[in-house]
Amino acid sequence: MILPIYVFGHDALRRDTEPVTENTEAVQTLIDNMIDTMRAANGLGLAAPQVGRTERIFVVDLLPIADDLRAEGIEVPDQPMVFINPEITWESSATSKFEEGCLSIPDVRESVRRPDRVQVEYLDRNFEEQSYEMSDMLARVVQHEYDHLEGVLFTDHLSAFRRRLLRRTLRRIADGDIEAPYPLRTADGETVPATA
Repeated sequence: MILPIYVFGHDALRRDTEPVTENTEAVQTLIDNMIDTMRAANGLGLAAPQVGRTERIFVVDLLPIADDLRAEGIEVPDQPMVFINPEITWESSATSKFEEGCLSIPDVRESVRRPDRVQVEYLDRNFEEQSYEMSDMLARVVQHEYDHLEGVLFTDHLSAFRRRLLRRTLRRIADGDIEAPYPLRTADGETVPATA
């Protein structure tokens, strides 16, 4: 099922998230719906708060760019990946900037500095413990989605000057004055249907 994606300004994006304690049918349905929603929106990742949920879950799917990554010699693990109760346990001191976007902030792209490599411990969708050291695009997407579980948006990483320049655009997004090829939920809870 395709779920509406909550946009900048909605309280759901700033709420505390809660660890998932058991592998239930409801959890598996949420994961399936999140993967369907991410793919329908042509996203590389999606976190539970972006669909109004408080579970500490995010999903990642690099398949849309996998061929390009492999052409650069970058290993791409089986996709999609499901991260339940993830914890970043280590990050490299080396950092780099890369232009990021977010399904919750349509049509806004800004350069964000992040660590080049991270170690993540998590449960996969089968509730099996995983520990993975990742780099390149996977590390960046995972850090972006992990931020969502902490109530952090990529715009929070920008300078005060860049945020000031975006203020009017972000206000329009919060008000629902935006179009996207996927359904949105505005700051006041109104649903904006997907555009063709």
